[in-house]
Parts: sequence; C-alpha cells; structure tokens
Amino acid sequence: MIWSRDKKLNEFILDKPKKASHKGANLLKDIIDGSFLTQDYIVRQLPFVLFLATLAVLYIGNRYQAEKMLRHSLSLQNELKELRAEAITTASELMYISKQSEVARLVSERGLELEESTEPPRRITIEKREKLN
Repeated sequence: MIWSRDKKLNEFILDKPKKASHKGANLLKDIIDGSFLTQDYIVRQLPFVLFLATLAVLYIGNRYQAEKMLRHSLSLQNELKELRAEAITTASELMYISKQSEVARLVSERGLELEESTEPPRRITIEKREKLN
C-alpha cells in the first residue's frame, strides 16, 4: 500500500500540465504585455541593465560634447585664418602707405605745406657730467 501511494504521488507530480509548444508566441505575448519584466531572471539582472543604460547615456553625451567641441575648434581655426589674412593685408597696406614716395604724394594731394628735407639728419650728442657728491 505504501508502494502504491508513492506511485500515485509520483504520477501526480509528473502529471503537471505542460506548457504550449509555442514559445515564440508566448514570448511575444510576454513582451507586449510587459510580463517578461517580472520574471526572476530579469529582476536579478536589473542593476546590471541599469548600469549599462547609464553607460550608454554617458557615452552618447560624451560623443555629443566631443562633436560640439570639434565644431567649435573648426570655427575658431577658420576665424584664425581670416584674422591672419586680414593682419597680412593691413600690414601690407601700412607698408605701402609708409613709403617715402607715397607719403610725399599724400602730402601734396591734401595740400599740406610740408617739404622734404634735403639735408641729412644731424646727430646730437650730449656729454655726461660727473655727479658731484
């Protein structure tokens, strides 16, 4: 009699209802209704998944910041090229205007009563006196 009870208990234990063989359909249904998130395996892995999501957000933010800095750097390089060209142009114009012939022409055009010196410049020397104590 004990033997038959064990046999019945084993049959009862073994006769669990089997799940449908449509695992793909059940998985899709679980994903759509969100019940897959309550499974024990997913709940145990939740801290790791959140860590990975945080890393992904940081990676995206870092890339965005790097692209922003690159665009800014390129705009500064373009501005530097333009300013160098402007400085060279200004220096060239200043050198042209500073030539003796150009200065003489501008003086005569504007009607200034200035004349060119025909004498060479003289050097003025001052002798130092000894300090009396």
